[in-house]
Amino acid sequence: MATLAAAAEPGLLVTVGEVTDTSAVVWVRGVSWGEVAVRYAPLTRPAGAGPTAGARAEIRVGPSHHLTGKALLQGLEPATRYRYTIAQGSAAVAGEFVTAPAATLAVPVRFAWSGDLGSRGHCRRAGDAYPIFRALAQVPADFFLFVGDTIYADHECGEAARVPGYDFVARRLADFWAKHRHNRNDPAGQAYFRATSVYAIWDDHEVRNDFSGPTEPLTEVGRRAFIDYFPIRPPAEEPGRLYRKFRWGALLEVFILDTRQYRSADATPDGPGKTMLGAAQRRWLIDSVSSSTAVWKVVVTSVPLSVPTGGRTHDSWSNANAQGVPDERGTGFAVERDTILRTLRQRGVRNLVFLAADVHFAQLIRHRPIFDGPTSEWSFHEFIAGPLAASTGQPRPLDQGLSPRSLWSLGGTNTFGDIAIDTGGLTVRIVDGEGQERFVHTIGAE
Repeated sequence: MATLAAAAEPGLLVTVGEVTDTSAVVWVRGVSWGEVAVRYAPLTRPAGAGPTAGARAEIRVGPSHHLTGKALLQGLEPATRYRYTIAQGSAAVAGEFVTAPAATLAVPVRFAWSGDLGSRGHCRRAGDAYPIFRALAQVPADFFLFVGDTIYADHECGEAARVPGYDFVARRLADFWAKHRHNRNDPAGQAYFRATSVYAIWDDHEVRNDFSGPTEPLTEVGRRAFIDYFPIRPPAEEPGRLYRKFRWGALLEVFILDTRQYRSADATPDGPGKTMLGAAQRRWLIDSVSSSTAVWKVVVTSVPLSVPTGGRTHDSWSNANAQGVPDERGTGFAVERDTILRTLRQRGVRNLVFLAADVHFAQLIRHRPIFDGPTSEWSFHEFIAGPLAASTGQPRPLDQGLSPRSLWSLGGTNTFGDIAIDTGGLTVRIVDGEGQERFVHTIGAE
């Protein structure tokens, strides 16, 4: 068994997330047990707003949460850039974030997404950083969606020329904490997170490849470490809940799914009783998306809708075979997927986009599923990006059950996606790890 190497990278870590028009969550990892001071004030303010004095908060950190802690900043001004400082003893760092506009304002929004950080053979290199974060930093963004596989808890690095502290398979809470701390210690990633707020969700490698939450013994410990290491504040009545939504003005609402915690075993044959989301989350998704008044509805799913994955048993929504042909005896989650999509179509949902990562290649897809006969004109988009730093994959045949049209695809390189929304429509770009734009596509709002 590989032993856990001690991390030798002291320093304050900080990430801001769960930003709304009036609040934000600041997460810190301290350098020692005790109080961490947070100071924050507007850097820019809306026209006509009066002066506001700086505010403060305190976060107490200790060993029970690996020196991590969070504070909810409230009473913030909408559409305002804030600057903050975090200090503990002689250690201090500074950063910025921007709040969302009020739900009634059609303010342009720009954000990035990707996933898959630090797989076997792609861990942090000694004397370097994860370089894609430097490319991300060149793209202005209101926030970043970290779409799963934020660590590879079940991978050893497998190479000697890597920063120590990650080259093991996590089996205990301390191991999972160490994996998260190692990736968050990355200098380029930490610099990016100090400049851009983050909404994160887990996928399988935060615990174990292709895991199903109800039957995986490490689910609880992996979830505990994930919540400890991201600025997520689940509701008190559901302390393990990770699915959630947030609004960004009149143009955008984002719905973040948890595709792991409630799912049936992958090997179970597909059918009406098989679920990836669980009944409560499925109802929440359908009702929340169909009642949203935002122009664009963006659903974040860590696993894709139309790309078959998982080998002998399917791990994504699709149950199609390697040629993209749906298999009636498949083991995916297509029955639940199609039930959700059919209901959203019946409720008249327009301007619907799903964002995913997981498959380690980039692809932009338009789907026009025929649920109600050949005259159906309903369509939606699925955009896939990644990896940030992981083994790269290649595009493969898409699930023909969704009548997909691939607009563009790219494998063999690290990527992230960049989306800009304004009153004219939505523009999506795929950018590679060197910061080069590889494709751009614009769609108008229906």
